Amino acid sequence: MSDNHDLFEYKGCNFISNIHTTEYLEELINTEIRDDDVIAVTYPKSGTVWMQQILTLIFSNGDLAAVQNKLPAERVPWVEVPTLCFLTLPSPRLAVSHLPYHLSPEGLKKTGKVIYIYRNPKDVVVSLYHFQNYITLLKTPSGFGEFLEMFIEGKVIYGSWFDHVQNWYAHRNEFNILFMCYEEMKLDLRTSVQKICKFLGKELDDEKLDTIVKHCTFEIMKVNPMANYENVESKSENGAFLRKGIIGDWKTHFTVAQSEMFDKLFEERMKDFPLKFIWDGK
Repeated sequence: MSDNHDLFEYKGCNFISNIHTTEYLEELINTEIRDDDVIAVTYPKSGTVWMQQILTLIFSNGDLAAVQNKLPAERVPWVEVPTLCFLTLPSPRLAVSHLPYHLSPEGLKKTGKVIYIYRNPKDVVVSLYHFQNYITLLKTPSGFGEFLEMFIEGKVIYGSWFDHVQNWYAHRNEFNILFMCYEEMKLDLRTSVQKICKFLGKELDDEKLDTIVKHCTFEIMKVNPMANYENVESKSENGAFLRKGIIGDWKTHFTVAQSEMFDKLFEERMKDFPLKFIWDGK
């Protein structure tokens, strides 16, 4: 894979040029969606690997071998990455996606299930900033202040966080969809996994549920070489694919002025938006 950091815009969304293709994105719109397809949708750095782990263990009935021998992307691939071959998977197909609402497969409106995980945007931008500093596929930011401006303007991968969350929620009645809050999952993972199981029509006994909850904690996933993508190409040996996964890390990066500016923007852009956001883990 080349060291090309270029992004290209396709219908208002920014994609990585050496991972995504316009031809495949066009094909996805009309691709067939099956009744038992399950797709977890997130904006980047909002719990994607987490959902890959959770879905794998739910559908394997807590079999730990399922998460120890393959990378998350091999088990639960990104819908929009052609090399991961979501379209050729046997049923039930499990997948993740960062696609905005308007680029998701039309068939999802008729069948399949969507789980949308949303995370407070201050922690999202901090996590994405460090991710771009770590992974070779994306351009290294010159500093957090400049990156914050790019994030606000939607000049990062997958475009505007505000548009992504708002559009998926605004069109929620078109899908069989469950909205999950990242922070609520952190604070009570067991209840969250039970909620996901209920949505998927999966019944697990207490022992299997305990296994899934334990092995989907950040602490366990971080020391799992598969879940933490330890073999991914990176710019530094000091970083990690899974970094902290905590609530409120934004406080160590935002200045008072940046925080106040962002709060004002959030209030303007998310006015009357009904979903609850959690900004502090305490």
